[in-house]
Amino acid sequence: MSIPLTRLGGGAFNHSPSGDAEAEYDRLRDLARAEAGKRNSCFDRAHQAYERGEGAEAKELSNEGKRHAAKMDEYNKQASDYIFRENNATGRVADDTIDLHGQFVEEAEDILEQRIRYAQQHGQTHLHVIVGKGNHSTDHVQKLKPRVEQVCRELGLQYATEENAGRIYVNLQGGEAVMPPLPHQPPTQHGGYGYGEGGRPHGGQQQHHGDGRPQQHHQQEQQEQPDEIERLVSKFVRKLGDCCVVM
Repeated sequence: MSIPLTRLGGGAFNHSPSGDAEAEYDRLRDLARAEAGKRNSCFDRAHQAYERGEGAEAKELSNEGKRHAAKMDEYNKQASDYIFRENNATGRVADDTIDLHGQFVEEAEDILEQRIRYAQQHGQTHLHVIVGKGNHSTDHVQKLKPRVEQVCRELGLQYATEENAGRIYVNLQGGEAVMPPLPHQPPTQHGGYGYGEGGRPHGGQQQHHGDGRPQQHHQQEQQEQPDEIERLVSKFVRKLGDCCVVM
């Protein structure tokens, strides 16, 4: 059984894609899933060989599984780069905005950290992060938003949920996450800028400090539980590596 990869809450595209664009994104993700299935099959057979005492075969199958894992990572990297270029092309988002639709959670975390560092080095004062509302995720739960908030806390940055719940405002200067008023903007597919009155978080939404606390109340940190299958596979691979050191 393949290990399920964690998807973001929203759809992959922030616009109506061409059939070719959507097909290419799906093709790359499908190839990655196929390699994940082959990887897991190799690890399962390696475990069985190890239990039979056939160390050489177990080692060979483990190495084959690692090769499939490398191919999986490469296809996912291609898909991540492809969808990022599509969603963040000039004219689709503002210069102070990053759209993470279509990314896996782990991919989005890496992209966001790089973008924050780049923005700070170039004097940007803030960043709008589009995370999606979770409408297309299992049980409609936002998977990306908790991870984005975690990144902000780790970097000591304060943030606030915008009026559009699928967007997060991040203060890159270390101060309070108070959004400045903007001139009138036409709404976009993902809800425009999402500011409340006076440029502050809208509708009673609370500002969050870099240590993870809302302005007045502590917020319970949301973290995803590690995938059980992945944990078992990792544990087995470590055990297998130990047994094959002397071979």
